[in-house]
Amino acid sequence: MADEGILVAHVQDIPDGEGIKIDADVLGTVDDVALFNDAGEIFALDDTCSHETASLSEGWVENGVVECPLHAGKFCLRDGSVQSMPTTVDVACHRVIVSGGDVRVVPNPARRAQ
Repeated sequence: MADEGILVAHVQDIPDGEGIKIDADVLGTVDDVALFNDAGEIFALDDTCSHETASLSEGWVENGVVECPLHAGKFCLRDGSVQSMPTTVDVACHRVIVSGGDVRVVPNPARRAQ
């Protein structure tokens, strides 16, 4: 069921302070999705930085923020909002459901592939 999300990983697949990338084909989204583990809490954002074409899943995670590995722009893990320059455009966030160690993502309807 779409409301229950799509199983994409297990919590132990995402090391604390890091991210992993889920292919857009798996979720039916227009961009790959990055899953992040910040002190045991899992978040999902579009993977591509809105400033340049860099993978946020390769960035640094700390205190509710991911830092892009290319130019150090920062995004809030909770809502994808810009936290520092040079980024100026938010990235989309996706709903995450964690149950029994399973990580499910409910894709943001605005980011579904047509």
